[in-house]
Amino acid sequence: MELSPHVEEKLHFGHKITAVVEAGLVQEFVKTTRVVALIEICPDGSKTTLGEQALLIFQTARVPIHSAIDLSIEKVLPIDTNLKCEIDTSTTDVDTDVLVNISSGKVRLLFEMPFSQRTNTFVSEVLRAAEVVGKRRGVPPTFSWLQPYMPGNSSNPGTGASTPQNSAATPTSPLTSFTNEMDPLGTLVSSPQGGVSVENLVDVDSTDRVQSSSLQTPMSNPEIPNPHEFERSPDMNVNRQNIAKGLSPTPIAARESHIRHQMALREDSYTDINDFTIFVGTWNVNGQSPTVGLAEWLSVDDEPPDVYAIGFQELDLNKETFLFNVTPKEAEWLNAVLLGVHPKAKYQKVKLSRLVGMMVVVLVQEKHLAYVRNVAADTVGTGIMNKMGNKGAVSIRMDLHSTSICFTNSHMAAHVEEYERRNEDHDCILQRTSFSLNINSPPKTIKDHEHIYFFGDMNYRIQPGDFDIKELASSGEHKLLLENDQLNQQRKIKRVFHDFKEGEITFKPSFKYDLMSDEWDSSEKARMPAWCDRILWHGDSIQQLVYRNHMTLQISDHKPVSSLFRSGIKVIDTRRYRRIYEEVMKKLDKLENEFLPQVQVDATEIILEPVKFLQPQTKYLTIANTGQVPVQFEFIKKLNDSSYCKPWLSIRPYINFVMPDECNGGLFKDILSDWPNEFHASIPEKIYGVRMHNWLHCGYSMFTAPISDYERSCFGSSINALVHMNIPFKEVPVAKLLDLESKSPKELSEMPYAVPKELWYLVDHLHAHALQIEGLFTYGGLQKEMLQIRACLDAGVPDDVIPGSVHSVAEALLVFLEALPEPVIPFSLYQTALDATPNFSLCKDVINSLPVYHRNVFTYLMAFLKELLNHADDNNLDAKTLAAVFGSILIRDPQNSSADRRITAQAIERKKQTFIHHFLVNEYDP
Repeated sequence: MELSPHVEEKLHFGHKITAVVEAGLVQEFVKTTRVVALIEICPDGSKTTLGEQALLIFQTARVPIHSAIDLSIEKVLPIDTNLKCEIDTSTTDVDTDVLVNISSGKVRLLFEMPFSQRTNTFVSEVLRAAEVVGKRRGVPPTFSWLQPYMPGNSSNPGTGASTPQNSAATPTSPLTSFTNEMDPLGTLVSSPQGGVSVENLVDVDSTDRVQSSSLQTPMSNPEIPNPHEFERSPDMNVNRQNIAKGLSPTPIAARESHIRHQMALREDSYTDINDFTIFVGTWNVNGQSPTVGLAEWLSVDDEPPDVYAIGFQELDLNKETFLFNVTPKEAEWLNAVLLGVHPKAKYQKVKLSRLVGMMVVVLVQEKHLAYVRNVAADTVGTGIMNKMGNKGAVSIRMDLHSTSICFTNSHMAAHVEEYERRNEDHDCILQRTSFSLNINSPPKTIKDHEHIYFFGDMNYRIQPGDFDIKELASSGEHKLLLENDQLNQQRKIKRVFHDFKEGEITFKPSFKYDLMSDEWDSSEKARMPAWCDRILWHGDSIQQLVYRNHMTLQISDHKPVSSLFRSGIKVIDTRRYRRIYEEVMKKLDKLENEFLPQVQVDATEIILEPVKFLQPQTKYLTIANTGQVPVQFEFIKKLNDSSYCKPWLSIRPYINFVMPDECNGGLFKDILSDWPNEFHASIPEKIYGVRMHNWLHCGYSMFTAPISDYERSCFGSSINALVHMNIPFKEVPVAKLLDLESKSPKELSEMPYAVPKELWYLVDHLHAHALQIEGLFTYGGLQKEMLQIRACLDAGVPDDVIPGSVHSVAEALLVFLEALPEPVIPFSLYQTALDATPNFSLCKDVINSLPVYHRNVFTYLMAFLKELLNHADDNNLDAKTLAAVFGSILIRDPQNSSADRRITAQAIERKKQTFIHHFLVNEYDP
């Protein structure tokens, strides 16, 4: 049945269908037919991938659908940053959820979709659209073009259809009643900014308002309840005879996933919202030790908070901390925190996480500790190559009772002019922070939490203008300064912290002061005052009680900042939970049947687009259950392999359940394949096994192979191959590339370069433009510039100019070296190099034994780094820092090496640093 022509009749001019699918909307333990269409607006009526997109959900008057009159618009969901389309993979002991969740704000919809290429295309397009929106910069779209599609709108092309299936004069769909005095049939309302927004969803026949909530790891054991976030939907009576005749909604057979889902739908029936006080504090301590007590920061309120989340930046400025992430000041500041908390309560540490100088610690009152679960931490470095931890974030997440909370302490790029780099730090932190709670469930990101507290030294400054910053900051006239505050400006244009809130700032800027005083910076650099240290939050039921700085603490050039929140935490009533759980179980028991399992996959090959260096991509494998009982699939490892896939390939999830479809093949399951940034030109394995089995029957196997062409680049090519390429890399025939990368190449150049020309271009550019630049090889580059540099080098630097900032070029140099299949110090000499570190003469012997072109590269790089050190007064570089940065790249750990467990990873990194350090402080004549 072709749905597109019927849906197209419902669209206005200039709008087009991207994908459409027939699906089952799950209500209780039954599903009813819906048509879901992904549409987009084409500017000027022309085809473009940059148009705004939205989902239209149609009710059906009959099935199969014969004409457009059978369709009526029930709901409109804009594709914005709130929309998510995902497979429910929350688990108990095994991964049992395979239902498709489409959510936007507080609206949560659960669909089953038939197995078909149309379904695969639809979900892929929705995910792609959501990904594009997530990466979009600038002002979010208003979606005003969707107003005509609002149900009940006189211009709605979907109105006037015949009565939808299972509908009556009074609306019975869980999609058609909303709060906040909207049109009772409307699903899309105007926002204060002139756009549209999705509002709270409630039962048509319920007087109780549904509480807002979010996804959590569910537990089928009623003794320890922990529900998902979903809105309530009405009960529906199931007539088995009508089901058999196809005259009423079809029952679904997933057991554990639907038990959890049904419990989540009834969440407001067994949960209460209790107020907790949460204290959030941040302080850049400028490398100082805690020589003063912290009570004037942590315990200034009359009553003790229930939770503390304390963040520090620049805990230790010692080079050893930057290089090896070890510092005695962690224990010093933790002890200071424990001594400084409110004396009226006893506290226990939930978790501490630190990366170099960033540290976050979460404490709760002892009486709450038993209700804290699923604690996890993650760190993200946003320094050079997004690895160095001098900048980035440390995060801790936990479930307090039944509310998921995330605390993120950040330290972003410095200097007034670097606001765009701070924006990228923001993006990187939100995208890369990941908490793994269960091997069978997907990791959680920051945005997957109900309550989020994002704080730290964000380093946004006051944009200079025709005013005196210090004078206004001292006088308390902050209005003009706050209008020119870079964070406020970036938030105003929706570039960063979309959907986050910040309280009114009524205190003096927290930066920059002379030590042991309240005077502005009087040093030679004379840094301007700024509100660098901030606290933002996201989530419902959160009220900020106070936002302040603490001027009496003077040991740092920053003043500590704190905020106190009253947060509504969901608390489960166990007695009510058990009663409702039993009701759900009884109802489900009546619907269960057993049949033999049947499974199909949509492809035995995963065909990827050409893979490019630094540009990951994804593809999907659809597994269909064509039988009538749940079937589990699992990707299995080959004989003698340690994992089910190679390091360059990621498959999520690798184990899951697939539910039976109502008629033509069952539910799909997307298998996500990620290509990492460092591809290294490796050749994919051709076979991966997929084992299928159901709850009671033995398994059987089938196989699928990921296949793609790697679009080769000078990044990922070997030194020996590159020196023999006398033309731009992209002009070299593939046959010659393969020959040069072989063990016995036949087409060697008669006049090879001493070092790869691409390496020379990078170093020469830095030598000409960056010798005196501060932060070289410690500040990160911009991703878009990195891609431009790669393309420029592959093209042979056609204009003799490398694009991008010097920091991007410096990071490109490091990435180029790290991507070498064989590092500058070959794997065969790895252990020899480590053993030689106590003696410079032994280190020289190692270099002298290198292959000639590897030795040339090493010597060339050391000469350049020593030239950088000759300008250390300007660039503030030192031999230890350069040795640490280049040591781990030039001396790379062999893959699958059997490391000596008696030697720690930290000790190995010290050896690498020492090896390089010898050549930076001593003369070497090859």
